[in-house]
Amino acid sequence: MGFLDNYEGNKERTDRWIKTYPEGRLEATIINFDPDKGSILVRAAAWRNQTEIEPAGIDFAFGYQAAYNANMKRWFVEDTVTSALMRVMALVMGGTEKATKETMEKVNAADVYDPWATKFGDVPSYKTSAEAEMAGTPSFGSSDDSPAAPECHHGAMRWNQSKPDAPKSWGGYFCSEKLKEHQCTPRWYVLRSTGKWEPQV
Repeated sequence: MGFLDNYEGNKERTDRWIKTYPEGRLEATIINFDPDKGSILVRAAAWRNQTEIEPAGIDFAFGYQAAYNANMKRWFVEDTVTSALMRVMALVMGGTEKATKETMEKVNAADVYDPWATKFGDVPSYKTSAEAEMAGTPSFGSSDDSPAAPECHHGAMRWNQSKPDAPKSWGGYFCSEKLKEHQCTPRWYVLRSTGKWEPQV
């Protein structure tokens, strides 16, 4: 049995939808689009007939442009919308995997990279973040001078900082919520001359 045998193609799924629900309706809505970050979140809804008031199923697809190969980057919006529609059709009709054959062809189980199973030389160790920066390794501090990870209303906040060659060093914890308008206020840190990050006051 082949890797793709359990997956329908886009056309096969669309044909099955039309045959199963000839009066059905599909609708895709962009929930969030960030062209600077190259990300999009699409909501898809499906109705089985014209008399249904509420959708029979709702599903989502998230697209991240950086994850696409060079030939597909310009089509990541269209691909994500298609993915959301295919997923909601599978949700309502059942009988198959949600992902389509076209999506899974991009994934080759034999080529999955496992960073935990691969070692490339010795892992360097630095006493302070300043020492790490001098060696060309981006860091926000050693185990004893790194700021403790805070939490907000959406869970654990994620750390982000300036690149080593930036004119001014900055760092902080940011909300993990994807929708910008719902994100909590960032918690900013400054890098002191001691090589330690401290909360900005």
